[in-house]
Parts: sequence; C-alpha cells; structure tokens
Amino acid sequence: MNSDHDQRITFNPRQCGGRPCIRGMRIRVADILEMLAQGVEVKEILADFPDLEPEDINACLHYAAKRSDIPRLAA
Repeated sequence: MNSDHDQRITFNPRQCGGRPCIRGMRIRVADILEMLAQGVEVKEILADFPDLEPEDINACLHYAAKRSDIPRLAA
C-alpha cells in the first residue's frame, strides 16, 4: 500500500458532499476516473486542471483499485 497515494485522496463532509477529492481541492476522484474511462489523455487532464499533479491521477487509480477489492455479500 502506498501511503503517498492515500494522503492525496481526502474526504470532507462539507466539500463535494463528502465524496473523495484530490488533496482537499474540489476535484472529485470520480470525475478524474470518469475522464480516464472516456479516454481522455492524462496530459489533457493535467492541462485542464493545472493544480493537479501526475501523482494525483495515480492516486485516483490506486483508490479505485482498493475500492474494487471490497467484498460484498449478496442479499
């Protein structure tokens, strides 16, 4: 587990409805993941959000990978 990735993803109940964001900014992890899923290049995301760093995008992917590994019980 990479603690640097974990520290880049923040949660604030008063910001973006408590959804995970990047380094306390109002840039949601879900928005970055959606852009990546739509095929937007990392360099284009970084150009559109100049406060982002490449490590932030890696942290989003790391966060998604960790969340996908949560076991769920079928009802």
